[in-house]
Amino acid sequence: MRLLLLSNSRNPGGGWLEHAEEEIRDFLCAGPKRLVFFPFAAVTLSFDAYTAMARRRFARMGYRVTGAHRVSPGARADALVAGGGNTFRLLDEMQRRGWLAAVRRAVLGGTPYIGWSAGANLACPTIRTTNDMPIVEPLSLAAMGLVPFQLNAHYTERVLARHGGESRDRRIAEFLALNPRVAVLGLREGSLVRVEGREARLKLGPGARLFFYKRRTRELKPGSDLSNLL
Repeated sequence: MRLLLLSNSRNPGGGWLEHAEEEIRDFLCAGPKRLVFFPFAAVTLSFDAYTAMARRRFARMGYRVTGAHRVSPGARADALVAGGGNTFRLLDEMQRRGWLAAVRRAVLGGTPYIGWSAGANLACPTIRTTNDMPIVEPLSLAAMGLVPFQLNAHYTERVLARHGGESRDRRIAEFLALNPRVAVLGLREGSLVRVEGREARLKLGPGARLFFYKRRTRELKPGSDLSNLL
């Protein structure tokens, strides 16, 4: 199984996927590649428009992109790519269109998977650690379970002065209180997780924070080995 799970698609001042382009190229390797892109996290942007963005961006890296909304589940692809946006919308569309199970089978069979933000959340057991508002109601909150831990993309420990809402750490602590056996990886902006078989590594950006129930939170730097989480 091969996964590339990004916290975000754009760093401040940078272009779309620019910070991760080298990793993406290395992950997909050389040669022509046919990618199926999942635009279903888009809300204010049409699926065609989102796919066109991805088509132009990946063409610059030498890859061809087809939108998943234009082909049937299980369509042949050299790699699968899920974009960011609203995680609930993404999961709902993947379930109703029959793509969720098809993608899981393909990835477990060796097809590489790239996801950022909502697309990264989709690789987890559930989407219950997303930051998004549930603007639609999926059939279930269960995702693909490609990794046994939860991701919190766009993680930050910062809090706003004089703001009464819960911090990200507080929200994660609440999740762990009711799901004590599941670790949560707070993936900071610019960082990603790369999984190759039974090995997983944290790469790029400032790193991540790893949360457990009733155990000390760990700060992780780029290069950290995450294989024990698998």
